[in-house]
Amino acid sequence: MDEKEQMEEMKKGYGKYAASQGFSLNPDNATVERICKGLLMNQSKHGARYCPCRLVTGKKEDDRKIICPCAYHKDEIAKDGHCHCNLFVK
Repeated sequence: MDEKEQMEEMKKGYGKYAASQGFSLNPDNATVERICKGLLMNQSKHGARYCPCRLVTGKKEDDRKIICPCAYHKDEIAKDGHCHCNLFVK
């Protein structure tokens, strides 16, 4: 599967996830694609889809919290109307 196909699959999957949680994928496709590219880059470099807006420490136990969707996104959406990287919005 090439990068474009992977990104489309990610957008579908994250869109379904967002809908099931009561929020949405960012309607700005350019933003979503930029974030998906970062996720794919982190997957290739670090072995997991770590949020591109978070610092990967290399400590697997700590870094588990920043695999997208990260442990912080729901609180950020409730507080700010979007998660830190803007993949998900209220």
